[in-house]
Amino acid sequence: MKTYRSPLTLVVVAALFSVAGPALAQQSSTPAGVPVSMVVTLETRQGAKPPELNAASVSVYQDRAQVPVTEWLPLQGEHAALDLFILLEDSPGSSYGTQIEDLRAFILAQPPTTKVGIAYMETGGPKILQSLTNDHAAAAAALRVSLSRLARPASPYQALGQLIDQWPAGNNRRAILMIANGKDITFGDQDEIAYNSFVDAAIGKAQRSGVVVSAIATDGQEIAQNETHFNKIYLARVAEETGGKLYYYPSAAPPSFVPYLNDSTQRLSRQYLVTFLVKPNKHGSLQPVKMKANVPQADLVSANRVYVPAAH
Repeated sequence: MKTYRSPLTLVVVAALFSVAGPALAQQSSTPAGVPVSMVVTLETRQGAKPPELNAASVSVYQDRAQVPVTEWLPLQGEHAALDLFILLEDSPGSSYGTQIEDLRAFILAQPPTTKVGIAYMETGGPKILQSLTNDHAAAAAALRVSLSRLARPASPYQALGQLIDQWPAGNNRRAILMIANGKDITFGDQDEIAYNSFVDAAIGKAQRSGVVVSAIATDGQEIAQNETHFNKIYLARVAEETGGKLYYYPSAAPPSFVPYLNDSTQRLSRQYLVTFLVKPNKHGSLQPVKMKANVPQADLVSANRVYVPAAH
């Protein structure tokens, strides 16, 4: 039996499709994912002038697939607030006494938008001598030379992870500057052991909390060609995988921290918060990401993983 449709019915059906069609198309084109944010640092090549960047200037990849960037926020002006902990070694073999004044000058030169905290690596956890404060004179005064042989050996990476665990909640971007030779006496001979669980744990905690970790290596041991020192490899991993930077001289302990601290100051002034959409898993997890600047002579440095909440 044939079904009869009046001209009026056909008109109504056509009208419904004309309304629903664009809505369905819009729904299907809406990018799926959850928003996550990361702090990234702009680096320029060969001393080039920092370019002006926006969301369109940045590409973000999750498992090699490009994902939408929704916001690009310069962490300057009213958005410049920073919590910065300086975490210093305090165990046998540490040596940075002559650079204490360099660190004090660095702290005193920080802008009012930066809170500075001072902590020392000790057995049982980091000892915080100065909690995060805008009183830079108080933070600078809290610095002291290492107790060296009077102190008990402590794992710098366990102390780093514990400091992140103890970090008070807040909305400011977070950074840590480690001053250490990178050796972990509590984990065995670091010239022979290539794996340290404290390193992996600290990196994961920093990535989950969005903490950028840089380090100044104080080890004065000369590195010969083709020679491997896992202590510097560990420090390099912590810095690179959290979006920070490792500073060290390849042949001797640095006579001054000033060049490193000046570079650190410049890096902190060239940071941005990038927000993008990623595909979540059933459970919250750290997922690999990669940043790319779509402009010449510029690089973006960031953590290589970001914490993505579970899908609802």
